Amino acid sequence: MPSTTSVRAKKSPDNGRSDMIPHFDAHSILTSVGLGRSTMACRPNEIVFRQGDPADAVFYVERGRVQLTVVSEQGKEGVIGMLTVGEFFGEGCLAGQPLHMATAVATTESEIVRVEKGAMVRMLHQEPVFSEMFMAFLLSRNVQIEEELVDQLFNSSEKRLARLLLLLAHFGKDGKLEPIIPKISQEVLAARVGTTRSRINHFMNKFRKLGLIEYNGGLKVHSSLLNVILHD
Repeated sequence: MPSTTSVRAKKSPDNGRSDMIPHFDAHSILTSVGLGRSTMACRPNEIVFRQGDPADAVFYVERGRVQLTVVSEQGKEGVIGMLTVGEFFGEGCLAGQPLHMATAVATTESEIVRVEKGAMVRMLHQEPVFSEMFMAFLLSRNVQIEEELVDQLFNSSEKRLARLLLLLAHFGKDGKLEPIIPKISQEVLAARVGTTRSRINHFMNKFRKLGLIEYNGGLKVHSSLLNVILHD
């Protein structure tokens, strides 16, 4: 039976355009894959897979959050992704990637769907709707990666932090305040932005004093933080 997939709109904080970011229906994945699919219940800080492990499956965040980190040969660690419900990771195996290039860690109580490479390839071949939506997901992620590269090359660390906070808050949903991660650390933000923890602390205090963010049961972001990105 073909899988069903829903789509949600997500606005980019860089230019205000409304992009259609695919949001996969986890239930249809769970019911249609059959053999080759399993579900993992992960505790906070539990490793889903390690950098260098065999890349033989695609993963989907059904509940919770996942962080992707890379460690260089010199031991320097960098955060390259912070994923939430409805996102895939580990898809490099579909392009012939033999080993995982990053370590995936659950940052909250999470449920992760693991789909073996063969089962995923079979779904992509047999279910056109799923295949189309998965392709849209990959293209959207590619656009996001390009935007982050431009952000890293040309924007200040203050603007990069503002953009990251807006992305984590799913900016564009009627301007509502949304909790990000209840216990997101400044070390994680520093690694993601590419600056020091002291600089992150300085900017976070500045944003709070300006009323752009607030701490109330977790970090919340006002849409007015967008002005930091737009200001020259």
